[in-house]
Amino acid sequence: MTIAEKILADHAGLREVVPGEIINAKVDIALGNDVTAPIAIESFKDLGADAVFDPERVVLVPDHFTPNKDIKSAQQCKVIREFAREQGIQHYFEVGRGGIEHALLPEQGIVVPGDLVVGADSHTCTYGAIGAFSTGVGSTDLAAAMILGELWFKVPASMLFIYYGRRGDFVTGKDYILYTIGLIGVDGARYRAMEFTGEAISTLPMDERFTMSNMAIEAGGKVGIIVPDKVTLDYVKVRAKRPYKVYKSDEGACYVETLEIDVSKLTPLVALPHLPENVRPVEEIGNIPVDQVVIGSCTNGRITDLRQAADILKGKKVHPYVRLIIIPATQEVYKEAMREGLFEVFLEAGAAISTPTCGPCLGGHMGVLAEGERAVATTNRNFVGRMGHPKSEVYLSNPYVAAASAVAGRIAHPREVL
Repeated sequence: MTIAEKILADHAGLREVVPGEIINAKVDIALGNDVTAPIAIESFKDLGADAVFDPERVVLVPDHFTPNKDIKSAQQCKVIREFAREQGIQHYFEVGRGGIEHALLPEQGIVVPGDLVVGADSHTCTYGAIGAFSTGVGSTDLAAAMILGELWFKVPASMLFIYYGRRGDFVTGKDYILYTIGLIGVDGARYRAMEFTGEAISTLPMDERFTMSNMAIEAGGKVGIIVPDKVTLDYVKVRAKRPYKVYKSDEGACYVETLEIDVSKLTPLVALPHLPENVRPVEEIGNIPVDQVVIGSCTNGRITDLRQAADILKGKKVHPYVRLIIIPATQEVYKEAMREGLFEVFLEAGAAISTPTCGPCLGGHMGVLAEGERAVATTNRNFVGRMGHPKSEVYLSNPYVAAASAVAGRIAHPREVL
């Protein structure tokens, strides 16, 4: 079996599972945020439930419209805050003590290798980077998981992506996954487990692995998973809140498709509006002026991402007609960026630094676009109206390209501003 199949089989109490099989499996973590959890809580109460299956296994993180941007968002957050208090939820992260859920849970050791995780947010697939089977579900499914501690799944078929070669300057895990989505399309891995492997994965730092797994959903993937190695275990050992199990795919496991990607041929990429599959090398884009640059989100708001942005911005100034908004993904990332002097680099360049929030990624707050405006963002989606007005445009890139574009006032290769 593949790693994805093994995790599902163990959590279902079965010796083996096959793609397409419907199973009931016990979940290790059930996650909700300020947008999705209130609906789940309503369903929880409608079903007459008194208590969650385990207050240490339900996680609630207000992160999308926080700090509260208006009365409606304040009410949403109040619902989950009161539910957390009522149920004795151990992992409730208030503003100022948490951050963006998908950066926060691995950082805090709440999710560990071998877990089966469900979250009422599509980017729950992020935790595949540490060898967990993690996937997004609807809010009513989250309610069932909170009550029962288990949920039904259809076992996905697995696709194997083998990355090899040595990456060039300014190429990151974001470029690996953008290239992959461009190759197979936004539905190329629909309801499949995407397994990432190869020598070019083994040399990636954890932060860039999280970026890859995070965007598996942009190809339709059920999960983007990486078999744990030394890099993974070094990251997990100092964080894990409980024991974990490392799963590996068997030799000869069945994959519906295998693709090999030579990363030495990649240059920094940009996904043009209005789909993540609309990918081109930055050198081929031409002169496209931008109004805003966002560096952050559950995709690229970790410390590695901020260091990459600072490498470009040090000693530079943001273009006078560009807004550069930098959003550390968690409070810990925020503190580390301060310790390393990255904030001074950003402020000297003319950037705004936000408290951790999803904010502009979903057109929520802290950087909504007006009609006709363009943004370069290290986020994960560039659908019509994703960051604001339906007639605005979002271009997805890695932090190097985003920072260079902020300086140039147009989409730019990092070499152009160094």
